[in-house]
Amino acid sequence: MGRSPNVQLAWLSLAMFFGMTLWFSATAATAPIVAEFHLSAADTAWLTMAVQAGFVVGTLISALVNLPDIINPRRLFAVGCMVAAVANAALVRADGVVMLIGLRALTGAALACVYPPGMKIAAGWFERRRGAALGVLIGALTVGSAFPHLLASASATIPWRTLMIAASALAVMGGALVVRLVGDGPYVTGAARFDPSAVARVFSDRRTRLATLGYLGHMWELYAVWTWMAAFASASLGFGGGATPSSPAGSAVAFATIGSGAIGSAAAGLFADRLGKARVASWAMIVSGVCCAAAGFMFHAPAPVLYVFAMIWGVAVVADSAQLSALVAQYSPRDHVGTALTVQTCAGFLLTMVSIRLLPIAAQAVGWQWVFICLVPGPVFGVLALRGLARQRD
Repeated sequence: MGRSPNVQLAWLSLAMFFGMTLWFSATAATAPIVAEFHLSAADTAWLTMAVQAGFVVGTLISALVNLPDIINPRRLFAVGCMVAAVANAALVRADGVVMLIGLRALTGAALACVYPPGMKIAAGWFERRRGAALGVLIGALTVGSAFPHLLASASATIPWRTLMIAASALAVMGGALVVRLVGDGPYVTGAARFDPSAVARVFSDRRTRLATLGYLGHMWELYAVWTWMAAFASASLGFGGGATPSSPAGSAVAFATIGSGAIGSAAAGLFADRLGKARVASWAMIVSGVCCAAAGFMFHAPAPVLYVFAMIWGVAVVADSAQLSALVAQYSPRDHVGTALTVQTCAGFLLTMVSIRLLPIAAQAVGWQWVFICLVPGPVFGVLALRGLARQRD
């Protein structure tokens, strides 16, 4: 009996939502963790970047050994969810900063087996509507990433350990959903043999390289905005200018920013398959680049104005993500789609470590008002990289 691709995408998106709640679980609880463990500014930055660092190491190893292509991606997704959930839950027993950072890095490494394999699973169920499908999936990822901020903003009295356990429980559910209810689609190879030259072969195609360069420009901006929007909003709304999201109001703005990305991701997917993925991605980067430049003028704006601006930015800043991944999947050899997507995400997340660390340093020098100007070069570079692809329709 055949399975409906739309039903498969719905279950996979729910699993991705559950699994990716782990990404920002500790970021949403940074303030109480900093207070309890007396973390310095550098410790706080590394607590945030540890997930990125672990994810980069995990994706690099995964790509070099072709892990998403030689192991069934559904099983890999489930294992990644389970390991990440255990590492995240272990934070409740951490006895110091080294253990905190180490466990967050392990969480990120495990999520390397969740995010790229999830995209491969979705790509396997769709061919002509792949941009729309990945748009929905990345939308689920953004809501999952935003969910801890929603909990933190809804109640300042939720203990941070409770937040960690809740996120881990959701991730376990996500892994179980993929194994039990999601199957393998017909449009990518389920398993391939190990090929040490796969990375070089995948990126010998100029179109794949351009899509990856566009993705790098996008990633320079994306996670720095997601990570530091709570701190920017807290300072803007008068709750202090420190480098940590110090207020429920700041977490609420961060949730609005990240959560609204689900709308942008899904909407971009609906148009991209008709207008061209690279073209839609370029338009999104132009809007988000303008928001980077305009953020300083929103500082100390009334709360409703700040929320509207944050949501517009949130829609644009992630709308290009799924389309850039869909382009890489489209132009890659069918038997190594997983490797191609993993290399793309590895390079992008490696770059995010630089921009995430840069913003609090800039904030110490000039204050939070103008720090997002540091991110403008990313969207500009991304648009320039996609010029050749944006002239064609898919």
